[in-house]
Amino acid sequence: MRHLYLILSVFGTLLLNQATAQSSLPASFAPGEEQAMPAYLQQQRVAGITTPPPGTEVRTMAEWEEIQALTITWTSYQSTLREIVRAARLETQVYIVCSDSVVVKNYLTNGNVPLSNIHYIIAPFNSVWFRDYGQNTVYTAGDDSLALVDWIYNRPRPKDDTIPSVLARTMGIPLYETTTAPWNLIHTGGNFMSDGFGTAFSSNLVVDENPLLTISQIDTIMKHFMGIDTYIKMQVLPYDGIHHIDMHMKLLDEETLLVGQYPVGVADGPQIEANLQFVLSNYNSVYGTPYKVVRIPMPPDQWGDYPDQNGDYTTYTNAVFVNKTVILPTYYQQYDTTAIRIWEESLPGYNVVPVNCNTIIQASGAIHCITHSVGVEDPLIIRHQALPNTTNTTTPYQVDALIRHRSGIQTATLYWTTDTAQAWQTASMSTNAQPDGFTGFIPAQPVGTTIFYYIEATSVSGKTQVRPMPAPAGWWKFKVTGPLAVAPTAAPEFKPAYPNPSHGITCIPVNMPEAGSGQLIMTDMTGRVVQVIHTGSFAQGERNYFVDTAAMSPGAYHLVLQTEKGRTVQPLMVR
Repeated sequence: MRHLYLILSVFGTLLLNQATAQSSLPASFAPGEEQAMPAYLQQQRVAGITTPPPGTEVRTMAEWEEIQALTITWTSYQSTLREIVRAARLETQVYIVCSDSVVVKNYLTNGNVPLSNIHYIIAPFNSVWFRDYGQNTVYTAGDDSLALVDWIYNRPRPKDDTIPSVLARTMGIPLYETTTAPWNLIHTGGNFMSDGFGTAFSSNLVVDENPLLTISQIDTIMKHFMGIDTYIKMQVLPYDGIHHIDMHMKLLDEETLLVGQYPVGVADGPQIEANLQFVLSNYNSVYGTPYKVVRIPMPPDQWGDYPDQNGDYTTYTNAVFVNKTVILPTYYQQYDTTAIRIWEESLPGYNVVPVNCNTIIQASGAIHCITHSVGVEDPLIIRHQALPNTTNTTTPYQVDALIRHRSGIQTATLYWTTDTAQAWQTASMSTNAQPDGFTGFIPAQPVGTTIFYYIEATSVSGKTQVRPMPAPAGWWKFKVTGPLAVAPTAAPEFKPAYPNPSHGITCIPVNMPEAGSGQLIMTDMTGRVVQVIHTGSFAQGERNYFVDTAAMSPGAYHLVLQTEKGRTVQPLMVR
């Protein structure tokens, strides 16, 4: 934060000096840093800048929105940084924090990277992990004003903690800081993702690292500074040493979660799945519907080891959006080709740029970890829930969207086609009864038709935006199908709980062929009930139930499902 480095340089500790003197600090704590953290935070409380929240109607930018800059720090892993700059400068301005711009320019030029769209900020720094200590873009007053928010960095690296204020001054953007009570919050960018409309995700690291705050107080700070109404927090993972969700999860849009997937029973796979089912069972997207899930492999490292075998935390979710480009960490072809295909299929039209991360991943980070972004001054927002497949062949398909700009919307247009190689048809979108709501219609089509479409809007001030952003190269699509087949009734099933062994949130899937009543309990080995998980009615179909074993004594337990149809028991180990 402002002036913090000067004070801390006087304070300093031997441990901190040893850590910051290293040529390449990891994303995790370096030796000595964890011990130095309490003193660092005490000095921060003395030196923190008093900053009130931004005001009403705060909205955190989603990562897939339009940005004016990508930001990095030029230190370790320079070959990786160079490839990020190569791709990003074609989409936006790139701001590089560095100690010597000539050195950076020479390195880029020697690698055949043109120097246009690149800016240099000469400032002190400790590490490369810009995502974790960098700025967060928010908009205030209904997207009228751009601002940045800076948390207390969760590492004792005072130079890194000053960079958001340096960047804000350089770009002339207001900065708000969560540095002093009652707004003091320790947080890290790798452990945060937002849908752009008031919902955010983190691991419980944000709770663990703020022991002086209640969960309600954390939520209040995030509400006032970042407009977060629903703050979803998940169990930390046993093999992810930094507990940052960007290592295994990413929002692709307002309703789609990209989730890393290990082979069955490997490393953090069981806990990731339990966390995901917890989210799907308890939260909906901004549209009020369940989140969609896209799975992507979590591969072994280049030596064939997974994290539970002391392997690197190799991940394909740690990518960054740069307008119409996605910069993706890659490792080796066997898994890279699958990951690239999944990203391209999930985001049609986006330019997916692979960057080898075999070196940097050994320090517990990849592309997302070393980049951050700054949103544009005047975003033109288009929010739309993609239409699902339909059996309707008679009435037009209604396309609803939220479209807004600070100057107002002049026109909104729906583009559609049944063949992307042919011309796009257009239909005007008119305002509807919802705030900032617009509606257009696509004519009904026969069975077997695939319909591609996108939305374009122009503001009163003359700005034009499309969504998906790469349109017309990118689009949403849906199919007109025949009558739905009736699925056979599934047999009753008490599926295995996971993770097992358990320590924290554990998912218990129950599949009921028909609705009924009963009880789901947890007992010790003597049959004593230690927790009633659910009692009463069970809905037809599959539903997940959850038990938190973090405070339970280690040992063997039983999960018992008792219904009118009988009693089923399965073991659960608590570690």
